[in-house]
Amino acid sequence: MRVSGFTFVRNGVQFDYPFEESLRSLAPLVDELVVNVGKGLDATMERVARVAADFPGKFQVFESVWDEKLREEGLVLSQQTNLALARCSGDWGVYLQADEVLHEDDYTALRQSLAESLSDPRVDGLLFDYVHFYGDFQVINRNPSAYRREVRAIRLGRAIESWKDAQGFRRRRTDGSMEKLRVKHSGARVFHYGWVRPPEVMKEKTLAMDTLYHADGGGTGDNHRYKRIYGLERFSGSHPKVMATRVKEKSWRVDLLRAPLVFKAGDVRKVLARLVESLTGWLPGEYKNYRRID
Repeated sequence: MRVSGFTFVRNGVQFDYPFEESLRSLAPLVDELVVNVGKGLDATMERVARVAADFPGKFQVFESVWDEKLREEGLVLSQQTNLALARCSGDWGVYLQADEVLHEDDYTALRQSLAESLSDPRVDGLLFDYVHFYGDFQVINRNPSAYRREVRAIRLGRAIESWKDAQGFRRRRTDGSMEKLRVKHSGARVFHYGWVRPPEVMKEKTLAMDTLYHADGGGTGDNHRYKRIYGLERFSGSHPKVMATRVKEKSWRVDLLRAPLVFKAGDVRKVLARLVESLTGWLPGEYKNYRRID
């Protein structure tokens, strides 16, 4: 079994992405790691090269130029993902975004799932549970609007592509239409740190991301402000070891769990959904860009 890892990143230093930690969490699992570094304004390429030097012969790094005309629905993100995916070889491709990190405690389960699913032709990909951090390394977001699971391992050679803004994947049919992947659970988690940055960097990053979703370059970045939204909880587990330094050196302070709750009318539906989930395991209205077969 041969496994490729793939990812993309641009201006990772400027926007304080934990991309080095992400790469270090993925490298031990794969036979090769394809990294698409978007031409940017900082030392991201140098940082990627520094990580690659610790894994001789494993990294395949290349530079790309983003298409600034792709300013709707975050389509440039799937385009950049697919550039890396196209260079992968082997049986499986394991994908992480620049703010996503794997936990070493899950390596064994993930390797076993990849090996077992290889012999099952029905399986297009593997599903991962998500741990979404928000504002702080000790606070997680379990709001129903934060996706609980997503596909992060795909079988190569099946016309599978990154979909829309690169949250997930779909398979291209012979007629050009796209279908959801048939997946099993991997037994692994993705630790998502996209909403844990110094507040001033969070604002800058949010403004930059907004431009990828608006053809007119609009977007206010207003949602960068940390606030106590519905669904925040204290995190009681352990972080991946590669995150230890970043967690220890956190330089800002925000006590979200003691802040006033910002509750909107639409949150009533989310409260009811969480209640149903707690009783049955089913989350009403959950977005699923896949079809489970396990």
